[in-house]
Amino acid sequence: MSDRAVPTTTPPAAVPTASAVELGMPTVRGERSDVLATPAFDAHHPPSQDLLDDCVHCGFCLTTCPTYSLWGEEMDSPRGRIDLMRAGVEGAPLTQSMVTHFDACLGCMACVTACPSGVQYDRLLEQTRAQVERRVERPAAERGLRALIFSLFPYPARLRALRGPLRIAQRTGALGLVQRTGLVGRVSPQLEVMQSLAPPLGPRVEVPERTPAVGKRRAVVGMLTGCVQREFFGDVNAATARVLAAEGCDVIAPRRQGCCGALSVHVGREEEGQEFARRLIDTFEEAGVDQIVVNSAGCGSTMKEYVHLLADDPAYADRARAFSERVSDLSEILVELGSVAPRHPVAPEGRELVVAYHDACHLRHAQKVVSQPRQLLREIPGVTLREIPDAEICCGSAGVYNILHPEPARELGDRKAGTILQTGAELLVTANPGCLMQISQALERAGRPIPFVHTATLLDASIRGEQLV
Repeated sequence: MSDRAVPTTTPPAAVPTASAVELGMPTVRGERSDVLATPAFDAHHPPSQDLLDDCVHCGFCLTTCPTYSLWGEEMDSPRGRIDLMRAGVEGAPLTQSMVTHFDACLGCMACVTACPSGVQYDRLLEQTRAQVERRVERPAAERGLRALIFSLFPYPARLRALRGPLRIAQRTGALGLVQRTGLVGRVSPQLEVMQSLAPPLGPRVEVPERTPAVGKRRAVVGMLTGCVQREFFGDVNAATARVLAAEGCDVIAPRRQGCCGALSVHVGREEEGQEFARRLIDTFEEAGVDQIVVNSAGCGSTMKEYVHLLADDPAYADRARAFSERVSDLSEILVELGSVAPRHPVAPEGRELVVAYHDACHLRHAQKVVSQPRQLLREIPGVTLREIPDAEICCGSAGVYNILHPEPARELGDRKAGTILQTGAELLVTANPGCLMQISQALERAGRPIPFVHTATLLDASIRGEQLV
């Protein structure tokens, strides 16, 4: 076993002997037992037997699975979870142990990349989590936390209302004072993580509804502005629009667009995710664009899978397929178009800038976008690109995983910070806001913070001739 496979955090607990209610654990709605249901899954899209049968238990997934690397537990590996899914499909009851192992998965999809048999673990996990979310009654505290997350994060207007007080608390030092007391952490480690992840806030940046192409128009693209991205990283959206315009795109960013549903889909909130998807499809159909460009990896991976999410909806199935086919990550469309805007150094003249690129899991593993961001970074004069060791291992962000499971997420973040520091990079680049917040915090804990920017921010600076270091 490699060094990284030595368990250091506590693995999920086994099935309890006391009742689940007594231990504050999930139960089937209305029942009082550590056995949650018989059989485990209902008839609405249980894990596909055909997809389960694709797994041949070769073990290639083990070294890339974050939770297996933390705990060394078979049931916290992809093939172990597939065994649990198979047992449920064959009629085994849904136990607390099974739910805990399913919940512990980050959904990073590194196993999908590693699998030589083409096992679609992403589809299996999505089907399983929808079953768990529908059938399991979680403890009151966890229900409250999830209700807070999903009544806030997918709604830009609500995040905007939070933004003002949060910025004041940061600027006055009140937020730092509260963090130093440790009071929030004593009440709820999950809420402490939510508090600590908030990035430093400047003035709010809004992307125009239409940004015209510079020079000859080469494409008309729609742009997802997102939720957290829109309200907390508006500068990244503005940079994205400028880069696309500089490369000859008319950029349409409809004001009425809402959440793409990624956070909901990733935790099994199927109906909620479907409703967000329908609204977004409606919005971009009305916008009349050639492609939809996304600068957040988790959002892009979900939008490319609307074809599966809405497959049972006769009013949207064909529209979802057409929509998914038009979704591209920012780096994909830029490479497809080919660069026409000149690139300039982003460091003082004559100085080499060492950059490390962090692969967001939902870009590398879910969307298979690996070479394009690196190609774009290498086009910038004076940039030397360094690869991060164990790049396939998740940083621990994984949507809201770092909030729901702070301990393993923190350890994965610290491991990622360590591998990044080995590169000697002066600047970090990624394509996902969650990764940026997670790793920035881990580097702060390590006492060696490094500037960290979105791919769009670096490209924008290069096109405009601005220095970042």
